[in-house]
Amino acid sequence: MSKLRGAVSHHERELAELRADRELTIEYLKAAMESLDSPDDRAAGLLALRTVVEAYGGLASVAAQAGISRESLYRTLSPKGNPTLKTLLAVLGTVGLRLSIAPAV
Repeated sequence: MSKLRGAVSHHERELAELRADRELTIEYLKAAMESLDSPDDRAAGLLALRTVVEAYGGLASVAAQAGISRESLYRTLSPKGNPTLKTLLAVLGTVGLRLSIAPAV
């Protein structure tokens, strides 16, 4: 199967949309955080956070700014990752976001 000239992958399009729309990024991460509550959906939540990290500087850059090794961040944001609160706060802070609390519905 050959690539179409000028075609953009779904992932690249997703990254561009997240970079261009901060409110979309926030809603995207809110949904991802809800996924982290469920063991069955946790992988999707971690991969969504990884996508945001890719959109806002890339894994290597965000890891360096957050004071985390690149390898550790790759593992943490993998489908089987288990980020600590410290890592989660550092990563969110690096991409200009913070964790907040809301009532459970």
